[in-house]
Amino acid sequence: MNRLIVLTVVVLLAPLARAGGLPAYDLELNNGDLIPRELRVRAGERFKIRLHNTGDTPVEFESRSLRKEKVMGPGVDSFVVVHPLRPGEYDFFDEFHLPEARGKVIAE
Repeated sequence: MNRLIVLTVVVLLAPLARAGGLPAYDLELNNGDLIPRELRVRAGERFKIRLHNTGDTPVEFESRSLRKEKVMGPGVDSFVVVHPLRPGEYDFFDEFHLPEARGKVIAE
């Protein structure tokens, strides 16, 4: 009986352990500036983009090619998890600060 409980706990917690160990990349959004404008990631690997709105206006991280969107108020930190990508370039932008607030993820 105890082994069944242990096995159940391990099975239920395994996805959480994998999510916690994701490679993470920081992106600062500051009133139309994206720092950095390019994020180089490993192709074929799930990863997290940690978003930091350091400006004094709302921002909207958006990427149609990554299928992600996140609206954040001033001073807010958040993140998006991105599925494994094929090698290539994937655009992202701050919808509230176009046309200058554009960047890209480069999967290598």
